[in-house]
Amino acid sequence: MSQSNHNHNNKQLKDQKDRLNSYARLSGLVIQMIAIIGIGTFAGIKLDEAYPNENNLYTLALTFTGVILSIVYVIRRIIAVSKDK
Repeated sequence: MSQSNHNHNNKQLKDQKDRLNSYARLSGLVIQMIAIIGIGTFAGIKLDEAYPNENNLYTLALTFTGVILSIVYVIRRIIAVSKDK
């Protein structure tokens, strides 16, 4: 009986630890996505300041590129993690 309770408690602790690791990994991905998009946007703003145009095309293009790159990055990371499991 004691062994059964001990195994059950170990399983609960392992499940909690796995969930926390997943949350930490996903939080890291969110921060990386924000950084990629932010760098693209910042570069676009600087280019629009240096080479002015009517519609801030550099900002739009580089922000959109940052969004696409961050989505591709996240998908690749998810695929890599799923292969590890």
